[in-house]
Amino acid sequence: MKKTIKECLNERILIIDGAMGTMIQRYKLEEKDFRGERFEDWHKDVKGNNDLLSITQPQIIEAIHKEYLKAGADIIETNTFSSTSIAQADYDMQSLAYELNVAAAKCARNAIDKFLAETNSKSEKFIAGAIGPLNKTLSLSPDVNNPGFRTVTFDEVANAYYEQIRGLVDGGVDLLLIETIFDTLNAKAAIYAIKKYFRNTKKQELPIMISGTITDASGRTLSGQTLEAFYISVSHANPLSVGLNCALGAKEMRPYIEELSEIAGCYTSAYPNAGLPNAFGEYDEQPEETAHIIEEWAKEGFVNIVGGCCGTTPDHIKHIAEQVKKFKARELPVLEEA
Repeated sequence: MKKTIKECLNERILIIDGAMGTMIQRYKLEEKDFRGERFEDWHKDVKGNNDLLSITQPQIIEAIHKEYLKAGADIIETNTFSSTSIAQADYDMQSLAYELNVAAAKCARNAIDKFLAETNSKSEKFIAGAIGPLNKTLSLSPDVNNPGFRTVTFDEVANAYYEQIRGLVDGGVDLLLIETIFDTLNAKAAIYAIKKYFRNTKKQELPIMISGTITDASGRTLSGQTLEAFYISVSHANPLSVGLNCALGAKEMRPYIEELSEIAGCYTSAYPNAGLPNAFGEYDEQPEETAHIIEEWAKEGFVNIVGGCCGTTPDHIKHIAEQVKKFKARELPVLEEA
């Protein structure tokens, strides 16, 4: 029988994959590559719509997933960071939202099936349906002269996420990952949509992973919450894990991971960037550097799930996996009742 993710988490530190966008950039794709045959005559430019590649270049997305699996990833994220009708509106591709999620989940599943067949591996591999933060925010006004103004409503955000969740579940994901959260209200809309979906469909609820973003040295999210406030705000979802990703490198993220490990009653996750970007927006931190810092987290018992975000590659994940395997996973604390 296949082990559940909770059983795996109780045995060892699990590895989540690294950056998808960084790997796609290596292919140096042009406009025609993004379009493929199906969207050859699309009326807007689509270069940069990485999620579209799950439909037009699925072999590339599968190949990237396989590289991360070979590097030691236990959890791979679907190529769906922007696969909502709201985010796809930039390309006039709102109608593709459901299809993008199904296609991306199938790319991930195909990659796992091929990897297991080629390696004869019996290890468990999990697909996390990636639910990104959106390009519109419920907590902040885009107009400095009108702080009460919003470009989107809670219901619109929840409905967009509901459609995404439907596609991810139909595509066959194992987990749902609400990630790179800079606005907790957007995340709450995603949680609401997940709960509503499973309530409506009466399907077995999938585990929810939640990953926020501390944007700078203030130790707060972009919408102003401290880490503890963020954790309390999302804990009602009864998540499998709560963690941090993006914005910071591992060195800068360390104090927040330590704090989270002390307050979280669930498993903790962390997948930092490959350091901070240089003047050209590129990431220079080498795999062994990132892995060394994350090794310290594992040694201190801070984490249950680790991996990489912007700038990280299969080489980063390989080094991280090698360094943390000698340490026990963080034990869930017994928290006092309030």
